[in-house]
Amino acid sequence: MAEKRDYYEVLGLQKGCSEDEIKKAYRKLAKKYHPDLNPGDKDAEEHFKEVNEAYEVLSDKQKRDRYDQFGHAGVDPSYGGAGAGFSGFSGFDMGDIGDIFEGFFGGGFGGSARRNSNAPRRGSDLRIQLTISFEEACKGAVKTVSVRVSENCKDCAGTGAAGGTAIKTCPTCGGSGTVRVSQRTPFGVINSQRTCDACQGKGKIIETPCQKCGGSGTVMTSKNIEIHIPAGIDDGQTLSLRGQGNSGSHGGPSGDLLVLISVRPHPIFKRRDSDIYCEIPVSFSQAALGDVLKVPTIDGNVEYTLPEGTQPGTTFRLRGKGVTRLNGRGRGDHYITITVDVPKSLTKAQKEKLKAFEDSLSEKQSQRKKTFGEKLKEYFDGTKDS
Repeated sequence: MAEKRDYYEVLGLQKGCSEDEIKKAYRKLAKKYHPDLNPGDKDAEEHFKEVNEAYEVLSDKQKRDRYDQFGHAGVDPSYGGAGAGFSGFSGFDMGDIGDIFEGFFGGGFGGSARRNSNAPRRGSDLRIQLTISFEEACKGAVKTVSVRVSENCKDCAGTGAAGGTAIKTCPTCGGSGTVRVSQRTPFGVINSQRTCDACQGKGKIIETPCQKCGGSGTVMTSKNIEIHIPAGIDDGQTLSLRGQGNSGSHGGPSGDLLVLISVRPHPIFKRRDSDIYCEIPVSFSQAALGDVLKVPTIDGNVEYTLPEGTQPGTTFRLRGKGVTRLNGRGRGDHYITITVDVPKSLTKAQKEKLKAFEDSLSEKQSQRKKTFGEKLKEYFDGTKDS
């Protein structure tokens, strides 16, 4: 008989190691040498057996105590001791071994629980995109859309069976939708579950399918849905309409209709959160003398008194003329930025008058010009460091 290696050596551990260290070492080596990952490798198969045997002994406190005291003779009768020999997976933590084999054999180890195939299930969600105008986003609107949804078939009330016919419980799986499969391996018999082929996991068999839905229990139909768009919604946001999606199965609720909002750009207005921005062009005379302007807003034109001497780029605020705050209180503001329209193609007479007007201006009347002139003089005179 070949001499067995020390169990601690097999797992790469030292005597006196903890239970967690034993468990971690076993998991690592069992995965490394598993036959399904090393097909046809006899050496890996022998290592796998050796690792399992070492783990069975060292993971059992009583066996480990005997092994620590008497060695292999304390756990293997073939060595003349009084201990029990290796017996497959009998002493293993089923949760540990299940974690390892679940990926190899598809399904729960030893008959793990599965969701009832006939339990109520929620229907799937529908997603559509809806384009609205800038004003509709700011003030809210009501839109009607047509969508294609799956609904329970009225002819069979969603059962899938033709009227007057019965639905049989699947004789293969007994209505569970799954069947138990036993797989014999060199290391024992492993039980798992898989979907029943006879009923495709439904647990029931329809002998006479409904002609309208073909046995599915659902039909596709078009329906009109009214969508209330709240004031203040913004581009890229999504509305969720509860229960307007595809119908559920086995009495489950319908899914939702998810509406992605797309807002068309406005030719004049720009939006930032709840505020609106726009530019207002004025003439040189209006900027210099002041004027009463008609300012466009989402509520229509409003009057605004432009003060004398308004400089280009000046921004004014109209309080409460912006967008309604979504799920909040009040409205944002409307900001107008003044731009000065400089005339082109002046006549000779106009140029002369404009030149005379320019010459008549004092530095006090053109503060910016005065400030620039002072800086220019200081620069060329060297009265100030550059």
